[in-house]
Amino acid sequence: MRLTALLSMAARVVVPKDYRYGTNRPWTAPAKRLNPAGKKRRKVFVEPIAKEDWSLFKGDQVEILAGKDKGKHGKVIQVFRNRNWVMLEGLNTHHRYVGKTGDYRGTYISSEAPLLLRNVALVDPSDRKPTDVEWKFTEEGERVRVSLRTGRIIPKPVVERRDGIVPQQWKDGPKDTSPDDTLEKTYVPSLKTLEEEVMEKLGIQENRRHQRSYWY
Repeated sequence: MRLTALLSMAARVVVPKDYRYGTNRPWTAPAKRLNPAGKKRRKVFVEPIAKEDWSLFKGDQVEILAGKDKGKHGKVIQVFRNRNWVMLEGLNTHHRYVGKTGDYRGTYISSEAPLLLRNVALVDPSDRKPTDVEWKFTEEGERVRVSLRTGRIIPKPVVERRDGIVPQQWKDGPKDTSPDDTLEKTYVPSLKTLEEEVMEKLGIQENRRHQRSYWY
């Protein structure tokens, strides 16, 4: 198990109750500008979807069901569960004019905008057509996505991290810390001082005791 995996399990972001999520991470400067301290923004109602019922993941191939890119297939590059959004690579783009200065005319840049979950459908790899899915268990007890139209299993996509590692295919090397070593309890706390613990470890007997002192 890698150290980054352990740190990601321990990291938790605490946001206010009325926080309005967007496409930026809550700890970034753009998100803080949109949610300034002391300012209450208009509440956005989002249809609740349980974590175990979420069926789209980063790397999935989906088809757009509504909008200017209706009928096109794209790859999911980001998922925003707090807003029921997905972002597709190169689709549903909008253009912005940025960089204009006194001696430079600026330029147009394009960026993807998020789509609502109900406006996309997962593509069945067997026939490349959109389909609804449901979660089922195999005979081995594995939870999988199953196409309601064809009955075929649609496996989760294998996603490569920024450092080039695929977690599902990672194998620990000789220099990686094993899960057993990580969880091994190597220190037992006690009320002894460091010096007393070292002396006990080395078998040194000390009969002298510190003289009591009183602070008034």
